[in-house]
Amino acid sequence: MPGSPDVVVVGAGVVGAACAEALSAAGRRVVVVDRGAPASGTTGAGEGNVLVSDKEPGPELELAKLSRRLWPDLLAGLREELGPRAAEAEWDPKGGLVAALGDTDAEALAAFAATQRDQGVRAEDITPEHARELEPHLTPRVSGAVLYPDDAQLQPVLAATALLAAVRARGGEVRGRTSALGVRRDRSGAVAALATSGGDIPCGAVVNACGPWAGAFAETAGAPLDIRPRRGVVLVTAPLPPGIVRRKVYDADYVGAVGSDDADLQTSTVVESTAAGTVLIGSSRERVGFDDTMRVHVLRAIARKAAALFPVLERVPVMRAYGGFRPYAPDHLPVIGPDPRLPGLWHATGHEGAGIGLAAGTGRLLADLLTGADPVLDPAPFRVDRPALLAGAPA
Repeated sequence: MPGSPDVVVVGAGVVGAACAEALSAAGRRVVVVDRGAPASGTTGAGEGNVLVSDKEPGPELELAKLSRRLWPDLLAGLREELGPRAAEAEWDPKGGLVAALGDTDAEALAAFAATQRDQGVRAEDITPEHARELEPHLTPRVSGAVLYPDDAQLQPVLAATALLAAVRARGGEVRGRTSALGVRRDRSGAVAALATSGGDIPCGAVVNACGPWAGAFAETAGAPLDIRPRRGVVLVTAPLPPGIVRRKVYDADYVGAVGSDDADLQTSTVVESTAAGTVLIGSSRERVGFDDTMRVHVLRAIARKAAALFPVLERVPVMRAYGGFRPYAPDHLPVIGPDPRLPGLWHATGHEGAGIGLAAGTGRLLADLLTGADPVLDPAPFRVDRPALLAGAPA
């Protein structure tokens, strides 16, 4: 219909915002809808990780490397287009340091870093002494470490807000407090409109960027996917003097926790400072559905491990804790691309805790595929019809 958008993106988190921005940059008219306020779901509960250090060789690492290359230029372009205040995202290419606290962990960490170097990742083996020079408050129990100069951080809500501001500036819309109820099909069975609580929005394509709720929306659309919520919790300390934590620092257990299929509680230490002076402490992972109960034993486990890595934190008060749900795919790969079961339906989800870091590459890849451009990255590993995604989906 005249005046209708080309694409409706469902989900105004950082992944949906990145898809919408890339599509609008490619000349498509875009409407973004979200049942809440923009960036108020998983993105608002994120730490802002832009990591290559935690990805084993394979498709996700390639997507992470692409995103790490794209983020600085994307944010610079937004600053030029929107002005520095509207596009501020607290981008900080601070680097990351992964520390092992035992000989076995140190050997495994060194072997993991070697496989990444073979794929072009800058991963520098350093001695425990060098690690403590870089991070003076690290525990003396560090037995080995790897420095990742390309790890970075941004403020996820600000980043999503800037991306959505660009969509608006290019003639698109962002509609909060608008629930997506399903899709309308034309006579051929293809997408004709998105049904919402505010009425139908005629369009040629719908992008499912609903994060941990992507499985529910896909089922409503008639093309179910096995995307599940995986809960995580973060502690926030009182503001500290500069230099207490200088990089993103995590223990060698983190990589294993990210890639685990276990539904039970797992904790590993991730510590990083923010521009406001607070320190963010994670992380936990457990599959408990959408139960958002804050459990004291989880908070204690996170705090205990963080103090083991940075003993100085034992004396630092925690101001608050917050939790969120990550979109978990059984094979630990994002879903990016068209749904072969329903022409006009596209998916961009399943990033679990890496969505903020992977958003720039995801948006670019999806926009390339949707517009028919040469894809910036091989899309095959992220295809929708992978057995792992369909086998556990509701029939």
